[in-house]
Amino acid sequence: MAQRTVLAVLFEGVQSLDVTGPVEVFAGAELLSPGAYRIHTASLDGAPVRTTSGLTLVPDVSLATAPDPDILLVPGGTGSLRPDPRLVDWVREHGPRAARLVSVCTGASVLAAAGLLDGRRATTHWAYCDRLARDHPAVEIDPDPVYVRDGHIATSAGVTAGIDLALALVEEDLGRDAALTIARHLVVFLRRPGNQAQFSAQLAAQTAHREPLREVQRFITERPDADLSVEALAARARLSPRHFARAFRSETGMTPGRYVDRVRLEHARRLLEDTADGIEEISRTSGYGTPEAMRRAFVKALGTPPAEYRRRFRPATTS
Repeated sequence: MAQRTVLAVLFEGVQSLDVTGPVEVFAGAELLSPGAYRIHTASLDGAPVRTTSGLTLVPDVSLATAPDPDILLVPGGTGSLRPDPRLVDWVREHGPRAARLVSVCTGASVLAAAGLLDGRRATTHWAYCDRLARDHPAVEIDPDPVYVRDGHIATSAGVTAGIDLALALVEEDLGRDAALTIARHLVVFLRRPGNQAQFSAQLAAQTAHREPLREVQRFITERPDADLSVEALAARARLSPRHFARAFRSETGMTPGRYVDRVRLEHARRLLEDTADGIEEISRTSGYGTPEAMRRAFVKALGTPPAEYRRRFRPATTS
């Protein structure tokens, strides 16, 4: 395999983990397969930059003298929200030349400011999706996935999602075994496909203000195999179905049905990843009832059936 040059862009107010997370993945790949990647960091003038956490990062070179990258990595951080115009100009010129243009977290704002996301589907940190959509209406923002790939451009969600994306790129280049070895070394799981949601249902949804609705949320999480119809949940909350559905959406930010769907999917995913339970048993205990119903839900949400999901994301057992 030809060596690939990875260039991580640095700037004042960069998020340190947006840089170091993916860089550690590519560095691990280089150790595992010498000659696979050559990693560089560069700032506008080649000067050290201060990160959002106060750490100082010292680049290898300036952007003006940086080598042409195969993988151009644009991290996020406060400095990406109002990026230096010189940085935007550089990315606008060099981004299309890279075989892969990758952003982490709010680094998508830099790509959008350079016009490189116009007409494309992209994501960013959940807290900045609305802002990115408002500032750049020509970009199709998807707030849910961990990362999105559209052509040669890949955008990822907040912070650790950059590690997921870097692992996916290494898997593409060197194979699954190499990516899994690196993931184990970094003590992270090679589990999250790009279209997996940024949040679990419990994190994505707000906690309801009223105790009856909070109790319903807890019940759904603890009993995904129960009758979780609107009528049954409304009776548990001692509300009419119409009042319950309206109140639940108002207080949690999602409909009861969507909340139930996400909880059941997450429950099934955890069992596929962490147990040897059969597909039929998992479909029953997760509330799907039948393997076919669970298969349809997985294909719709994750683009892969349960058996394939288990094959890809369950860690190999060790003796």
